[in-house]
Amino acid sequence: MLLLPRRAYLQMVADCLGGVPDEACGLLAGPVSADGRPSGGVDAVYPCRNADASARTYTIDSKDQLRAMREAAKLDLDVVGVYHSHTHTDAYPSATDVRQAVDPNWWYVIVGLRHGDPEVRAYHIVDQVIHEVPVVLTDA
Repeated sequence: MLLLPRRAYLQMVADCLGGVPDEACGLLAGPVSADGRPSGGVDAVYPCRNADASARTYTIDSKDQLRAMREAAKLDLDVVGVYHSHTHTDAYPSATDVRQAVDPNWWYVIVGLRHGDPEVRAYHIVDQVIHEVPVVLTDA
């Protein structure tokens, strides 16, 4: 399960709503276990520019990615996932999302905006197979 602090959830959703009509995106940072896998929690959210400037696709801006990685490292955290919005489709990975999944250990969080109220869902994508992961909001 993905443990997501309420403040991180609100920051992520606000970023996605603010990105409309384009997809918004950002990186998630948290602790990792000895085997390099995320330990289950997100401690920081780093909104990033969508280099595609598109309503259908996203690419994390490389300068924003470097900034997020450096800021996370200062907090002794690692990048453990990515989030982005789906402005016209449900909060489920598209074929493009699956092809672009770079790390089988990462959380892939999608904020669906298609139906009005944001819908936040999380996934692991391993060898192009999608596994949904429950999202649990915490007060941390």
